[in-house]
Amino acid sequence: MNASVTELLAKLEEKYSQTGQSLAANLEGLLYLDYLKYWDYVQVDTLLTLQKPKTHFPDEMVFIVYHQITELYFKLILWEIEQIAGNNLAPSVFLDKICRINRYVQALVNSFDIMSIGMEAEQFKKFRMALLPASGFQSAQFRLIEIASTDFINLATAEFRQKANQNTTTAQIYEHIYWKRGATEAETGKKTITLQHFEEKYSETFLQWAYEFRDKNLYRKYLQITDCPELSAIKKALREFDYLFNVEWALSHLKSAVRYLREKGKPTDATGGTNWTKYLPPNFQKIIFFPLLWSEEEKNEWGRKKVEEMLKE
Repeated sequence: MNASVTELLAKLEEKYSQTGQSLAANLEGLLYLDYLKYWDYVQVDTLLTLQKPKTHFPDEMVFIVYHQITELYFKLILWEIEQIAGNNLAPSVFLDKICRINRYVQALVNSFDIMSIGMEAEQFKKFRMALLPASGFQSAQFRLIEIASTDFINLATAEFRQKANQNTTTAQIYEHIYWKRGATEAETGKKTITLQHFEEKYSETFLQWAYEFRDKNLYRKYLQITDCPELSAIKKALREFDYLFNVEWALSHLKSAVRYLREKGKPTDATGGTNWTKYLPPNFQKIIFFPLLWSEEEKNEWGRKKVEEMLKE
């Protein structure tokens, strides 16, 4: 037996001694284990049962699968953010994880044509009526990414941000969180049932995250980084994340809405009754995770020209 195998056996014996079982007993157990198969590890059979269309229109499958893919990418983004938030990482590691996040978001932005031009418009207009009042607006993971990325006040409406001060509470900010406006009737101020359902299920979670990430969101973690060789690259990577997530991803949705939710040049309601013409354009919301990394001119622009070009098409 070579030295490396002997060394590994010694380490295993030390590990299993803590369980009160001998190494021999644990090795015998390995003899009875079956080989790991790809389909079991990835849970392919289960995964492929999670698509349950509500109608007979074939393109509804595209709609479901792509939204599920999106949620899996959101899970990866949150996985990286939570590692950053929960540890005092070296600047090089911090940078590596932000770059990972950017690759995930870039993959989503690049793939959104699967939705924006990948379904027959007439099919979508029909099967979406069976989905009421559910909406992609109700993606909790998307909101958790926002909350864990920046100071909570940066997610409030622009008007409320201007009024807020040091005494403004997290609960007060939440009442003026920007996304609520997208699912509130402008004339009456009444919340759509989509928003009501969303708040009933997730408001407590969102507030908990706001408190939990108050001092360890990505923005706070960046501000704790002192001068280091990676600082310039970190700033560039954070700017990329900010723009990809808050402008490019929003524009991808806007492109889809322009194709599917306009009839004779006029907008129609989204599946959840959200006011997408006011909610999706990034220049209306001006949600910016890392405001110190942008000039006033850049913040004022914030995707405006791209939105205007898109809406002219």
